[in-house]
Amino acid sequence: MIAFLTEDITFKLKEKLKHKAWLKDVAKVEGFKIGGLNYIFCSDAYLLDINQKYLGHDTLTDIVTFDNSEDPSILEGDIFISVERVRENALKFDTESSELKRVMVHGLLHLIGYKDKGKAQKELMSKKENEHLTNILIP
Repeated sequence: MIAFLTEDITFKLKEKLKHKAWLKDVAKVEGFKIGGLNYIFCSDAYLLDINQKYLGHDTLTDIVTFDNSEDPSILEGDIFISVERVRENALKFDTESSELKRVMVHGLLHLIGYKDKGKAQKELMSKKENEHLTNILIP
């Protein structure tokens, strides 16, 4: 099950069923199933608070992913996404149509086990994001 929720903002994800099908397909291609996955769209302030409380980071970010998986083949977790940060990054990188999708798949890839701390890890993560973004049929 995949749920799209909001905290402290008004936001509506368009084409929810298509997003769910795409995310399930990404998981399947990577050899996983989705158990319970929550995408929580929120503000910068809300995500900063989470970042400070749970990760000890005092910086703005576009996404924080919490892995709740018990079975290694079934993905479960909470993915918090700052809609403000995504919009700002979309303008900055001129990727308005795909930035939200990139962040959504980024969180899923974290649950799958991909990291983005070092240069090689970031390059692989970016490659995987691009690969899965080319297979999406959502405008």
